[in-house]
Amino acid sequence: MKNTIAYISLTFLMVLFGSSVLHGQELFGLSEQGIQEETISANYQFDYIPDFTYDQVAQRIKEMETEMPFELNDRIFSFINYFVVRNRDYARMVMEREATYFPLFEKVLADHNMPDDIKYLAIIESGLNPRAKSRVGAMGLWQFMPATGRMYNLQANIDIDDRMDPELSTDAAAKYLKSLYNMFGNWELALAAYNCGPGNVRKAIRRSGGKKTFWGVYDYLPRETRSYVPQFQAMMYILRNTHEHNLFLEEPTYAMSYEKIKFNQELDLEQLAQVTGVCVEDLELLNPSIKNRLIPSSHKHIALNVPAAKAALISENYQIFKDDVTLTDERIVALRTAKLIEPAISAGEATGTLITYKVRSGDVLGSIAQRHGTSVTNIKNLNNLQSNTIRVGQSLQIYSNNTSASTPTVTKAIATTETGSKVYTVQPGDSLWLISKKLSGVTIDEIKKLNNLNSNQIKPGQKLIIG
Repeated sequence: MKNTIAYISLTFLMVLFGSSVLHGQELFGLSEQGIQEETISANYQFDYIPDFTYDQVAQRIKEMETEMPFELNDRIFSFINYFVVRNRDYARMVMEREATYFPLFEKVLADHNMPDDIKYLAIIESGLNPRAKSRVGAMGLWQFMPATGRMYNLQANIDIDDRMDPELSTDAAAKYLKSLYNMFGNWELALAAYNCGPGNVRKAIRRSGGKKTFWGVYDYLPRETRSYVPQFQAMMYILRNTHEHNLFLEEPTYAMSYEKIKFNQELDLEQLAQVTGVCVEDLELLNPSIKNRLIPSSHKHIALNVPAAKAALISENYQIFKDDVTLTDERIVALRTAKLIEPAISAGEATGTLITYKVRSGDVLGSIAQRHGTSVTNIKNLNNLQSNTIRVGQSLQIYSNNTSASTPTVTKAIATTETGSKVYTVQPGDSLWLISKKLSGVTIDEIKKLNNLNSNQIKPGQKLIIG
């Protein structure tokens, strides 16, 4: 373990992040200040961390099959050390998200005849968060600045930002990176140019006396870019060797299966969720480029990603609820205003009754938040959740504002049968989603199972067993 101790004590303090502001993509979420705080304040974790040496890591890298080979050095080793020792939570967060985005990255990179390992760059850019926003205004998985985004037809307005669309932005990133590779003839320099801009890389080449490798021009690059490529290479190693460093997920994660549906009209996502029984948070998760839960007339041609389990229901019954999901001027104002004030509500004082909620089968954060009159953001902040992933049996602290279960309308619609079962009479305008929202603790899936329903279709006057 002598090598490890030496590199932690010497290399780690010497080589960690720079903080210069660049005009292209920036290193996401790992500022110089953040690293200093990690260095000063010990991050104690009750987590077994296997010993490893520089030579062991070097041998594993030598055996890696990759189209982007690299050799271990002190700089790369320091970042490997950081992510597998000091910041294991970040590594696990990335492991949770890779199942959602890596298949898409792999397909697009293959279509463009590019190395598969470029997919790891999105980890350094955004932490695999499609809604990530940098301090200088870069957005999305690939952190496009507005001007660069427009060069690759990624448009943005008050309601839609294509830079946050995983498919569009990944295709744009592949095209941009390939053009940089054609410019410099070297993938490491292409990655550096993606971070700091091709102008800065050309300047570094000139100042180095014409050297044309990343490590040849390393000393002449912006400080932040010097960390950028080594972090990328560290992630190439780590995600291939998670088991060697005891990095495992408590439960495997799976991407939500979805299908695309074109509505060819303005669309109110909250109303769509209400009439179809789809969780609006799931629609937001599948469509991160939609900022205000609406599709405006300027983008009515786009296809909406919907959960695969609901796709047939929506397609077959679209004409029935078409008018219900059409945007009105009042709804546009309401939805945009709600998004503007949401951060203030989330950051303000918590209201309601603090309860402990135990996650049950079929729960998602969106449905839990709706039942308790709060937001997903508030639940995540209160419970220090880094993603929307929750597991059955997990306890969540929630400030519940739900009083709807005791309102006269709901109470009158509930009756108790002679056998002791509770029955709810469907009201005009009800959907299974609305009913589950009214009846705290009852999910859509539970209602369907109790009543042997094969679809989400219900009608006024219908009796539903709810418990």
